[in-house]
Amino acid sequence: QVQVVESGGGLVQPGGSLRLSCAASGGTFEDYTFGWFRQAPGKERQFVAQINYLGGTVYYGASGGRFTMSRSDAKSMVFLQMNNLRPEDTAVYYCAAGPKTRGLLSKTSDFEAWGQGTQVTVSS
Repeated sequence: QVQVVESGGGLVQPGGSLRLSCAASGGTFEDYTFGWFRQAPGKERQFVAQINYLGGTVYYGASGGRFTMSRSDAKSMVFLQMNNLRPEDTAVYYCAAGPKTRGLLSKTSDFEAWGQGTQVTVSS
């Protein structure tokens, strides 16, 4: 059973950048689709981005112009590079692993394994 652990969150000023990392273990990395979600206080968990086993990516809304998701099969890791961060990006960011597919996985129920989350705070 795959397990994922996020890292890289923190406090950043508006306009700044952060790179989140997600390390996967306990499964065959290439057999999974990975996603990033975020959850702000009082709000539902929201899809941010997905990367499939071919490296194809899908982003939610405007985050695709500022966020870039990537994967390293050699390191069994996925990443979320976030640029030009805004206060509304403040949330706990979660990495998730789902089944191997070329399709879109964007619902929380699509994913079978979740990390504990990493806090991202954008504030001056």
